[in-house]
Amino acid sequence: MRILGIDPGSHVTGYGVIDKKGNHLRHVIHGEIKSKKDSSLSAMLISIYQQLSDLIARTSPEAVALENIFYGKNVRSLIKQAQVRGVAIFAGADKGLSVFEYSPLEVKKAVVGYGRAEKRQVQVMVKAILNLQELPPADAADALATAICHANFLKGNTI
Repeated sequence: MRILGIDPGSHVTGYGVIDKKGNHLRHVIHGEIKSKKDSSLSAMLISIYQQLSDLIARTSPEAVALENIFYGKNVRSLIKQAQVRGVAIFAGADKGLSVFEYSPLEVKKAVVGYGRAEKRQVQVMVKAILNLQELPPADAADALATAICHANFLKGNTI
């Protein structure tokens, strides 16, 4: 099974694709979609949608796993993050993919074994689990961690 993990963010949206065969996980690709600081909200959302759609077309995932919104941020940032999350959900659903969501606590627990792990710990464990040569960028690591979480738990509820 091929899984696309997405960490939706208004400034940086991380993505990571992995393959799961039995108990083995294999890294396919990861990266970050960065928005221009001076771009309008609509331009940013269109750009994220187009780049995620292109990624889906190139990598042919069977499922999309997203990290749910973290509630400790300010309201403005939550609203923007929710809009990006909606675009990410739409990008997957528009291509006929099932979309699954996991809380940051579930993702960190699945990868690090501790739900309150720091970003750096997630990066180190993702590198180890997927046998990467170097640490992935923080947002890409979160996306890969979300894909790993889905590979381990395969939730049944879709968005």
